Amino acid sequence: MRRPLSAGPAAALLVALVTTGCASGKGSQATRPDPTTTTTATAPSAPSPNDGAAAAPAPPGPAGPPAGSSASLGVVDPASVAASLAGAERAIRDPATGTGELERAGRAQQDAYRALVEHPDWTAQVLRSVPASLQETVQANVSAGTELRALGKPRTSLPPWRIVAPAPAPELLGHYKAAEASLGIPWQYLAAIHLVETRMGRIRGTSVAGAQGPMQFLPATWSRYGKGGDINSNRDAIFGAARLLAANGGPGNMSNALYRYNPTPRYVKAVTAYAGQMQDNERAYFGYYHWQVYYRMVDGDRLLPVGYGS
Repeated sequence: MRRPLSAGPAAALLVALVTTGCASGKGSQATRPDPTTTTTATAPSAPSPNDGAAAAPAPPGPAGPPAGSSASLGVVDPASVAASLAGAERAIRDPATGTGELERAGRAQQDAYRALVEHPDWTAQVLRSVPASLQETVQANVSAGTELRALGKPRTSLPPWRIVAPAPAPELLGHYKAAEASLGIPWQYLAAIHLVETRMGRIRGTSVAGAQGPMQFLPATWSRYGKGGDINSNRDAIFGAARLLAANGGPGNMSNALYRYNPTPRYVKAVTAYAGQMQDNERAYFGYYHWQVYYRMVDGDRLLPVGYGS
């Protein structure tokens, strides 16, 4: 059973996501990667670690539909989206699913949700087509992706980031749970922030505001909550995020805590939605872990694979 997501004002539950970094002061973050484009969720739907920063001109796009368009994802109509989601969600929830298949399922899941964000008119038909047990999941993920995308805007050049392979999923899960045990912040919120901010640490870059590391802290905020740790360390940054959230109302008022992390209701809503899915079923984490980095360009989203910028 899902534990209460927040004791904060209901209005905060009506918002969604952006990627920002921690600001100085009691705690608020600055915009980072866009989970809609990098996380359309894709870490950069909203601004990315370097949202708006100057970057080298984008290379010519591939022939055919832009990377990330519904056609390029192989989900060209509501029926194909529904079938892809049903198969992916079933595989993610099955403990017997192997590592390779789990990765394929996570990517298919992300592609399907991105297609629904691109084609909101498909959602009603998809909801009628998927099993009833998945309808709330579909609605939550589409809502989060839509909110995050609304926080960003298309760019004309690619970002000056590096995209690296994330730490192993079990290792990150161990960090989230250790932070919960120490500071009381539900691990699912920490994983959701990590997903939105840098796609579980795939994005290496500094935001325009100066936010750094896998949880995107501004140096001034890190000096308050980092406790002398390494801002670029997954473990240290996750614990720093938990300290910030605990100092601002968590776990009793997660809406307020998240708003202090990134002061936009859309961010609060998106993180809350992703956290809720992992609270309903821990294995949802393993789907999100495999979501890739996309960047929103004026001519279509671009996949930034591991190795980009190296």
